[in-house]
Amino acid sequence: MSLTGAHETRLVHLENGVTSGVELNDLPRQSGAISIPTPAKYPTLDPLQSHGSEEHITKSTEPDSTWERHIHKLRHTYPKLWQIYLWLHGPDPPIPIHPTALLDSAGLCWRGHTTKINLGLESWWLKHSRPFRQRWILIIFCAAYIVGLAFISRANSFLTPAQSFIDCTSTYWLKDDGCGLDGQSCSPFTGPDFEFRCPGDCLSVTLANPRTVGAAQLVYTSLVVGGGDNNRTYRGDSWICPAAIQAGVISASKGGCGTLRLVGNYTNFLPAVAHGVSSIGFPSVFPLSFRFLDSTTLGSCLDLRDYALAYNVICTSILMLLLRPEPIWVFWCLLCVGFWHITLFSDPRSAPPILSDGFGTFLPALFVGYAFWRAAWRFTLPEFERMPLERAVWYLAPFWAGVYFNVITRAVWYLAPFWAGVYFNVITAKIPIDRLVASDLERDGAIAALVIVAIVVLAIILNQVWVIRKAGMLFYYLWRYVLAAIAVAVLASLPGLTFRLHHYIAAIVLMPLTAVPSRVSAVCQAFLLGMFLQGVAKFGFDSILQTAAELRRDAPLGSSLPSFVTNSSTIISNLTNTSISWNAISSELLDSEGWNGFSLLVDDVQRLTSDSLSYTLTGLQAGVTHFFRLAYQRDGISGDYTKAATLLPNGTWVDPLPGPS
Repeated sequence: MSLTGAHETRLVHLENGVTSGVELNDLPRQSGAISIPTPAKYPTLDPLQSHGSEEHITKSTEPDSTWERHIHKLRHTYPKLWQIYLWLHGPDPPIPIHPTALLDSAGLCWRGHTTKINLGLESWWLKHSRPFRQRWILIIFCAAYIVGLAFISRANSFLTPAQSFIDCTSTYWLKDDGCGLDGQSCSPFTGPDFEFRCPGDCLSVTLANPRTVGAAQLVYTSLVVGGGDNNRTYRGDSWICPAAIQAGVISASKGGCGTLRLVGNYTNFLPAVAHGVSSIGFPSVFPLSFRFLDSTTLGSCLDLRDYALAYNVICTSILMLLLRPEPIWVFWCLLCVGFWHITLFSDPRSAPPILSDGFGTFLPALFVGYAFWRAAWRFTLPEFERMPLERAVWYLAPFWAGVYFNVITRAVWYLAPFWAGVYFNVITAKIPIDRLVASDLERDGAIAALVIVAIVVLAIILNQVWVIRKAGMLFYYLWRYVLAAIAVAVLASLPGLTFRLHHYIAAIVLMPLTAVPSRVSAVCQAFLLGMFLQGVAKFGFDSILQTAAELRRDAPLGSSLPSFVTNSSTIISNLTNTSISWNAISSELLDSEGWNGFSLLVDDVQRLTSDSLSYTLTGLQAGVTHFFRLAYQRDGISGDYTKAATLLPNGTWVDPLPGPS
């Protein structure tokens, strides 16, 4: 447009088609102005461009506000700050970011010479897959997919009686005093045979907090006690599914069905190592134990999650490579497929999955998904529409790490990290960090894992910040994230509550940073979508603020510990008419913590709950080792138990180690 005359006018084109004139003779010269570009197709501060329109609006750069006048003063008063401001502002004009198809042409550099090779793979694929881009084919495909998914789900979860399903940590006996005095809350100790079905991959489920068995403590492993005798007898608090794996009844990867028989009281549980499961021994008596039988009448017992994964990956690959619908179709298909794959197969909340729970979470997840599309996906995914092969590779490759394909690079930019995010719990199960709390750093390798994860995340964030700066959008994101950080700081300071960054929340927070179209953005947003789905499908929309008790789970409370009067100088030669004793509750503890009684565990079974200061040993079995743990009680609620004091068969008393159990 040519500009002539004293009053020159530049047209401003708006989304609604209205044009207005801006008098250019009133504008300052470019040399004294700050140009604030608004790149098309990227997030913009202007509500008129909220739909990603490509109109360009030329804004006046006159410093007509107090804030802008202060910014202008930086040039002369603080030149270094001015340079920082200009760097953060990004290049003027912004650098357009449009990924080019790597599989259409490639460049080889050798001794300063660049040779371009025309591959043409993307163009060839676009041409030959065009006949499949029919709406009716897509509709038939989606209907067939739903029918196939229903059959796999039925075979996986709904052909076995619902009462036979147990989870990986199912057990007959609860921790510490959970079964009540003499274990009566967990009775009967014998009964009819029980046919059960275990899910697959139970060995990845481990104890997050220490669990005391006799004088030993288990942590970050499956809870299996016994199984080393000829009859494969396990203590009643053993997790049934890992015990069944060790006994060879079911498969570690596929799960399976078995039959269990309670055998009541048993003495001297022997340790064992078999089928990848190590159990611990217990050289004393326990009132409840069980064994596995060799046969079961249950059918359809194998966990089909791997087959469902293959089915879903193949279908999403067909969707992205052959059918190639509009980007928004691809996004919503990925979201729906991922959510129901987690709900029905990879990580259901219960077994068999309760569909009403799934639908209760699905609708809010769709609303968050819409926010994802508006904030990030609509800017990145369409850029790869002309590169179906690359789009597919970048999304499948991280998930299928180590898997080799004989076909040309047909696997996918958008599917690989997506499925990695869907299986976020499986991937991170190998990383010794669970709840992002301080106690997790005590695990072997936790600090190294945290450092590696932090470096990877920091590198990705720095890359995204650099790309966003090049696009001229750094300030657009910066002030929003500063406000969010202030809000988080206020929430974290609320008394009695702890800020908890669930991984689904992390996905929501980081997703907007993937709005600039690049290959890294494509990989990250696919992974974040899968990670979000795994979080909400498995756990729901958990609160961002939680109490210390919710984070602690079954870890020690941090309460005061009682102490035994009986000590290592005591020799107990005869259990008859002999007792052990402990110190009374001090007046300070009575006032500060309100304790009014004691709870005593003998061989990990609660045998006393009263204000008594002693316990007679007359009823104990002679000739075996016994273990004693003591806790304060307040109105029948126990505090932390001491570590175990040990009474050896020869009458020697071994004092408990310091600290809670």
